[in-house]
Amino acid sequence: MTYISGSIRAALAGAGALVLAGLAIPVGAAELIMLEQGGCPWCERFNREIAPAYPLTPEGKRAPLRRVQLHAPLPADLKFLIKGNFTPTFVLIDKGREVGRIRGYPGDNFFWGMLDQLLAKLPPENDSNSKPTD
Repeated sequence: MTYISGSIRAALAGAGALVLAGLAIPVGAAELIMLEQGGCPWCERFNREIAPAYPLTPEGKRAPLRRVQLHAPLPADLKFLIKGNFTPTFVLIDKGREVGRIRGYPGDNFFWGMLDQLLAKLPPENDSNSKPTD
């Protein structure tokens, strides 16, 4: 993936907001699960530095962010996840399996590099195995 600096990502976010609530994520598509909890200063920092721009980036389009509260029951489709104890924890999932995780929020520049390493483990988006067959 192409590296885009945090400032450019922030500028993209500031340039305009996308309405993503109406977009459906295909079943089995990659998602970046963010395990978070109220009062977490590192979650708040992520929310300031990354969250506004994330859906506008190639990474955000490849693996949309999905927030899950650490102390709440897991949604039925995520029962396989082991939550851990630290927030934020980012878990990349694809087709119902964990691909990898980032524990904590190491700051803007480290986050993107670590996320790119996880995304590199995903099959190519145009992989014929990921498309339904007739």
